[in-house]
Amino acid sequence: MQLRTQNWMLFIILSIIWGSSFILMKLGMRHLSAYQVASLRILSAGIVLLPFSINRFKQIPKNKLGAVIVAGLLGSFLPAYLYCIAEIKIDSSLASILNALTPLCAILIGIAFFQLTVTWQKILGVIIGFLGLVLLPFAANGEISFANISYSVLVLMATVCYGTNVHVVSNYLKGITPVAIASVAFAFYIPVCLIVLIVTGFFSLPLLDNKILPSLLAASALGALGTALATVWFYRLVKSAGSIFASTVTYGIPVIAIVWGSLSGEKITVFEIGCLMLILTGVWIVNKKSKIRSFKN
Repeated sequence: MQLRTQNWMLFIILSIIWGSSFILMKLGMRHLSAYQVASLRILSAGIVLLPFSINRFKQIPKNKLGAVIVAGLLGSFLPAYLYCIAEIKIDSSLASILNALTPLCAILIGIAFFQLTVTWQKILGVIIGFLGLVLLPFAANGEISFANISYSVLVLMATVCYGTNVHVVSNYLKGITPVAIASVAFAFYIPVCLIVLIVTGFFSLPLLDNKILPSLLAASALGALGTALATVWFYRLVKSAGSIFASTVTYGIPVIAIVWGSLSGEKITVFEIGCLMLILTGVWIVNKKSKIRSFKN
């Protein structure tokens, strides 16, 4: 019971952090480019975790180092750029729906490439949660903008990255602590981010300007909290609760978005509450101890 409570606490914390990260991303891109915000996000995360990486690097077996670097690439580095670029053009409601394909991607990729055994109960929970998420934007405002829909491919690519990464961590990095995985992975990408910032002319900008400074601080906070700490906690959730339940954290994001909206004075409709209940029911079914037979490739 204690472990299940811990898993739910991590789920809620990650939902709050990642549900709020979209606000920081938008604020960062007011005066900085998508590439600069994404680079600052990963760079800030790497700097925050750098002190931990020095000691943790020795703890990682040489034959596991490649998997750690891949985890950083799929779990943080590539999605950071893909989401920032996509957020320039596509509607946030459409992005949230596509983002919630992560659990489905995790199931399909797990079955196809990682010999994952999945119960029909978990599949049902993922589908119910996704249905609630699809209906939520219509309940909120009645429409979704499909302008520049080609950019949605970038979000789909990010969900594939996430869906693959949970299996990389759960299958190949079992004996390595979440702090070691995250800190070493981010340290590896610090030089790459610095190169991107140099190429995009970031260091020639008036960084202390009253307009640019808030964007700089938002991108840095996004990296320190929304990437560094959240990634460590996410890897802990993957190891504790499994790849499928951990991937349903994407279902918690719209719930937090609705809460932020209500706190800012927006009215919540009965239909929105119904959709949120549907989402949470799906997540609960995924995490519920299963007595239903499994589906295996």
